[in-house]
Amino acid sequence: MTALVIGHQGMLGTDLMAYLDEAGIDAVGLDLPGLDITDQRATIRAVSEAAPEVVFHLAAWTDVDGAEEHEEQALLVNGEGTCNVAIACREAGAALVALSTDYVFPGTGGPYDEYAATDPLQAYGRTKRAGERLAQMEYPEGTRIVRTAWLYGVNGKNFVDTMLMLATERDAVDVVADQTGCPTWTRDLCPALVQIAAREPGVYHAAGGGSTTWAGFAREAFRLAGVPCEVRDTTTAALNRPAPRPAVSVLAVTRAGAPRLRAWEDALADYLMERA
Repeated sequence: MTALVIGHQGMLGTDLMAYLDEAGIDAVGLDLPGLDITDQRATIRAVSEAAPEVVFHLAAWTDVDGAEEHEEQALLVNGEGTCNVAIACREAGAALVALSTDYVFPGTGGPYDEYAATDPLQAYGRTKRAGERLAQMEYPEGTRIVRTAWLYGVNGKNFVDTMLMLATERDAVDVVADQTGCPTWTRDLCPALVQIAAREPGVYHAAGGGSTTWAGFAREAFRLAGVPCEVRDTTTAALNRPAPRPAVSVLAVTRAGAPRLRAWEDALADYLMERA
């Protein structure tokens, strides 16, 4: 397999490049400013020149609250940008693995399997759903959509690191207890993406096994790290963020033969060891 990773400098992209190298897979990475996926001609040219067998499309507008205020710009990246990558992959005859999110679901009836109806609550989810649909419309025979959730890793700002930093400054933190999801370590997601690249096109879910709230996530991080910091439950409403969040966005894996990630608690323990 030869691979192209679009968005290779991000938290997941950095880990994926390292994993591909360890696995003996030839890979090149592209990111801003070298590649702007909103430029269709440039995207087609870049994929053609790389001549990969598979493209991992990880580049995205990921600022949830920022997307609420700038939906048109977010749609240009997450919607049209993903469409451009799909067109480029079709022209190059490359398989496409495009990353999406649990936020395409409303969070009122989870867990959600791969076939559940989407109904995003916020602009970010709408723009990511647009990317899913445009990619599948342009390149149905080659597109694999992979929805994941609550990513954290050593190569980027993430919830775990933020909690541990706050714990050095205070004895207690207020954390949301009315959102439930699947914490996912980027290192665990990488092999799943490679496995999905070799499977049939369609929608896949790949997230940490089990589920918890943000408050439960913080408590387990403190427990494993041996940090004596109290977690006080709070509500989403109390935070008064611009973008609404799904209450239960747990991702279920039901596709036969699809990779299943290990329990989120086990992954978190390994992450903290690596971080230390």
